[in-house]
Amino acid sequence: MFSSIIHVFHKSLHPSIILFCAMLSFLFCGVLEPSTVTANTLEPLAIAEKLQTTYEEARTLSADFKQTTALQLSSRVKQGAGSMVFQKPGQMRWDYVEPDQQVLISDGKTISMYFEKSKQMIITAAKEFLQSDVTYSFFAGKGDVIKDFEILEPNLPNSITKGSYIIKLVPRKTHPQVAYMHAWITKQSFLINRLQIVDHFDTVTDLHFSNIQVNAEQYNNRKIDDDLFFFMPPADTEIIEQ
Repeated sequence: MFSSIIHVFHKSLHPSIILFCAMLSFLFCGVLEPSTVTANTLEPLAIAEKLQTTYEEARTLSADFKQTTALQLSSRVKQGAGSMVFQKPGQMRWDYVEPDQQVLISDGKTISMYFEKSKQMIITAAKEFLQSDVTYSFFAGKGDVIKDFEILEPNLPNSITKGSYIIKLVPRKTHPQVAYMHAWITKQSFLINRLQIVDHFDTVTDLHFSNIQVNAEQYNNRKIDDDLFFFMPPADTEIIEQ
């Protein structure tokens, strides 16, 4: 939830912790249906088409998230939590509050990554990262899920869920951090409420989204405008420009 960027972002605190913030950078949930149904009553391609339409029509999108990352060769599960917001045509902000404060922010031209624990902020040009990040392109309204991914039935041991469709997304072009993803898509809203990202080393990152707001005017009691996508770190922060 931003895969290549998020991988770098988390590495300072959690080696190899993730991709997305997303991939995330995908998005977000609605009200779940009370009954248990098979995951897909629509064909995967039809689900993806409705998903694409939903995000094309969204001007802003915000959500709370919880994140877990499980490494293939380790019994440790790394966790994080916070909130995120996107505003078209290419602005984003991820605010981590667990395990400590981290802020990833982009105005579409630069990316700033602030780490409270190390008192550092890394600033780099956004173009190189964002153009290669298929998930960011989708959330920012610059991508096409059908063109960017092969859309398949899920290959999960349990594909029964409440109120969600599940589809498998495989990047059509080899991606350095993403082997494939599974997306849980709320049936009533066609928003993503869970995104599972698997890398080429079988590291699994799960992003669960809640409190999803589409076209809201505020994020964390602040107006969603250009000022929201600028971060001024504390005075004792080391600034590293790349």
